Amino acid sequence: MAGIPIPDSKLAQEATELIRDTTDELIYHHSRRVYLFGARHGRERNLPFDAELFYVGALFHDLGLTERFRASHQRFELDGADEARRFLTAHGVPADRARLAWEAIALHTTPEIPHHMAPEIALVTTGVELDVLGIGYDSLPPEIRDEILTAHPRPDFKRRILRAFHQGITHRPETTFGNVKADVLARFDPDYTRPNFVRIIESSAWPE
Repeated sequence: MAGIPIPDSKLAQEATELIRDTTDELIYHHSRRVYLFGARHGRERNLPFDAELFYVGALFHDLGLTERFRASHQRFELDGADEARRFLTAHGVPADRARLAWEAIALHTTPEIPHHMAPEIALVTTGVELDVLGIGYDSLPPEIRDEILTAHPRPDFKRRILRAFHQGITHRPETTFGNVKADVLARFDPDYTRPNFVRIIESSAWPE
């Protein structure tokens, strides 16, 4: 699609089916765009990435926002990361390779750091940043953008993805401390009180 090969192995096909069955159209199309945007970035820069591993990382990166994890009290990124690692190891992927997908998903909302790690990790964040934040939008040729959006449209995406973020984390506000998702709760939950790092230090049990 748009000159970007999409993995078509048995593993990739089963990953696609799993995400289609367990997420809605919003998350599915977003996750596929993350792969396509990230893969294009990687190919343009001649990065040596494992497309199949990166594809799984992109597909699973927002799985923790779904209804299945409404009782989870760890960061939603970890829910998706754990599921991706289980999926990959069940398909015979070595633990050290599966951990790359885990790290890619676990760190995809952590600014800057992923870009200094393995390509599979960096490219998940690159794809997310382009699709959600618009970082790199102007460097994407309009014809490439249009082809990708024809296959994976994003109607009312800004409002809908913010709602998905809110629904996925509102029951676990403590997991947003120190990361960008605290902004979501601050915007949509009137009773949310953002933890303050300085106050935590000053009120700790240490006398000095």
